[in-house]
Amino acid sequence: RRSPEERAKNYQIALQKKIQQYMRDGGKGDLDLSDTPITSLPNGLKVGGDLNLRNTKITSLPNGLKVGGNLDLRFTSITSLPNDLEVRGYLNLGNTKITSLPNDLEVEGSLYLSNTSITSLPNDLEVGGDLNLRNTKITSLPNGLKVGGYLNLESTKITSLPNNLKVGGYLYLRNTPITSLPNDLEVGGSLYLKYTHISKKYTEEQIKQMCPGVKGR
Repeated sequence: RRSPEERAKNYQIALQKKIQQYMRDGGKGDLDLSDTPITSLPNGLKVGGDLNLRNTKITSLPNGLKVGGNLDLRFTSITSLPNDLEVRGYLNLGNTKITSLPNDLEVEGSLYLSNTSITSLPNDLEVGGDLNLRNTKITSLPNGLKVGGYLNLESTKITSLPNNLKVGGYLYLRNTPITSLPNDLEVGGSLYLKYTHISKKYTEEQIKQMCPGVKGR
C-alpha cells in the first residue's frame, strides 16, 4: 500500500497533468481546481472560462495569467497578485491573506475583498461590476475610483470619500466612522448610512440636499 506522502505526491502530479492537458486543449472552458492541494500554476496559463482555486493551498499566481471568466480565490493563502493579471469576470479574494493590489489590475466584472487585510487600493482603479470591501482594514479610497456596480464599505474604518467618486449601484456605508460626504458624489442607487455619525446628525432630506448626485433613496 502507498503511504500518505506518496499518495499526496501522485495527486500533485495528476493535477499538473490535468492543467497541462487543459493548456494543450487550448484553454477552453472552465478549470476547476477547488478543494485540491494544488500549490502552483504554470507560467503562460490562459483560462477561457472560470478558474476556481477556492479552498486550495495556492500562495501566488504566475505572471501572464489571463482569465476569460471568473477567478475564485476564496479561502486560499494568496498574499499578492501579479502585475499583469487580467480578469474578465469577477475576482473573488474574500477570506484570503491579500494585503495589496497591483497598480495595473484589470477587473471587468466584480471585485470581492471582504474579510481581508487589504489596507489600500491603487489609484485610478476601475471595477466594471461590484466592489466589496466589507469588514476590511481599508481606511481611505483612491482618487479616480470608478465602480460600475455597488460599493460596499460596511464595517470599515472609512472616515471620508474622495472627490469625483462615481458608483453605478448602491453605496453601503453602514457601521463606519464616516463624518462627511463630497458634494460631487455620484451614486446610481441608494446610499446607506445607518449607524454612522452622518445619519445621527442629519435628516434624510438634509443628506439629499448635501449630495444631489445620489439617485436612489
